[in-house]
Amino acid sequence: MSKQVLEQLKYPIGQFKCPEIITSYHLKSWIDVLEQFPSKLKDLVKHLDDEQLDRAYRPGGWTVRQVVHHVSDSHHHSYIRFKWALTEDKPIIKYYYEQLWAELPDAKYAPIQMSLDHLAAIHYKLVYLLKSLSEDDLNKSFIHPEHNEEVILKKNIGIYAWHCNHHYAHIENLLKRKDWLS
Repeated sequence: MSKQVLEQLKYPIGQFKCPEIITSYHLKSWIDVLEQFPSKLKDLVKHLDDEQLDRAYRPGGWTVRQVVHHVSDSHHHSYIRFKWALTEDKPIIKYYYEQLWAELPDAKYAPIQMSLDHLAAIHYKLVYLLKSLSEDDLNKSFIHPEHNEEVILKKNIGIYAWHCNHHYAHIENLLKRKDWLS
């Protein structure tokens, strides 16, 4: 498989590109993605059996099961990061090793329903919070230790909307290639 094909499988919607100026339109559309994602993902994967869930979406990539559990874990972290940034002055967030988390038994073998339920709950809380934020709140930030980068909350909303679409595309593209869409 060519490097270009692998890159397309890895980033089916491309990498996140933040607009220079984040408008209210961007924020609304990103929050809409976050609001709709749990039910959209559930509808995509609800008919899959264990053999399908344990299929990797690309060579060397995670299985569908691992992707579902990863999204739940990642978005839980994101929710906490929002709360830290809203209640502390530019906190340095805790980095987590998502590759290692994806190898833990709950990510590799557990039923996906637990993560689908968790994702629905965490997105409900996150969207409720995001819709209530002021412009000052949206301009608060945290420091990501991986690159010592300051991340403004309104940008983080876009990152996680992209993250939803990114992993949804991983699964959807696999289902299309295997003719598993119902």
